[in-house]
Amino acid sequence: MAAPLLLIGAGRMGGALLRGWLARGLGPVLIIETNPSPELKRLARRDVTLLKNIDDAPRRLRACVIALKPQILKTEAARLRAIAGSGVPMISIAAGSSIKLMSKAWGNSARIIRAMPNTPGSIGEGISALYAAPNATPRDRKLAESLLAALGETVWVKRETDIDAVTAVSGSGPAYVFLMVECLEEAARKEGLPPSVAHRLARQTMIGAGALLKVDDAPAEALRRNVTSPHGTTEAALGVLMAKDGLAPLIKRAVSAARRRARELAT
Repeated sequence: MAAPLLLIGAGRMGGALLRGWLARGLGPVLIIETNPSPELKRLARRDVTLLKNIDDAPRRLRACVIALKPQILKTEAARLRAIAGSGVPMISIAAGSSIKLMSKAWGNSARIIRAMPNTPGSIGEGISALYAAPNATPRDRKLAESLLAALGETVWVKRETDIDAVTAVSGSGPAYVFLMVECLEEAARKEGLPPSVAHRLARQTMIGAGALLKVDDAPAEALRRNVTSPHGTTEAALGVLMAKDGLAPLIKRAVSAARRRARELAT
């Protein structure tokens, strides 16, 4: 039997990873989760084992995947030192938790890979960016990529600092899209549409636009132009959204704020 994977934390993202691994037959999986959900308890079977604490984990592991919030990882990282010291690849999806911070807890020989997935991974439609520490092996990289592929697409970045930008763009990005739906729905109600109609129109418009992006390789700019008739209604709306004080500078400020916060979490 293959050496098990160890998953530290099985909340929303950890749980999504687990479901993806099981669907791909990547078990067995050992899980440490202080507050297991009913679903997680139901998943506990031959290929999934819930452990009470880190000391119960074997030293022979394929990888240790840390799916903890950054604040929790700061306090719990030292407990993983023995596992990291045994040569097990350590794959962290904690935002803002730098390799320097983790190496301080686990030692400089720890083979660390950082990954930043996003919530659409819970339905296999996410994207994860990965960065490998210099001492991570090609085999470590291949394994990390296969594990994160359970959530959707993967992309490698060459600099660790790029992970903070990824966090601000794709990690936090789904919240920006959901807010856009909220705003569109509110605007529809203000124009007199019934709440139920406004809800359906806003939601399905965003879903449909996303689906079109998925199947059409044309740049987003080209797709936007296809919707925009000269002197028409869309052009009138875009005149507001594309003004100097419109959507573009607002999004830039939002992403910049998220990136700053990611950096702050690393200190």
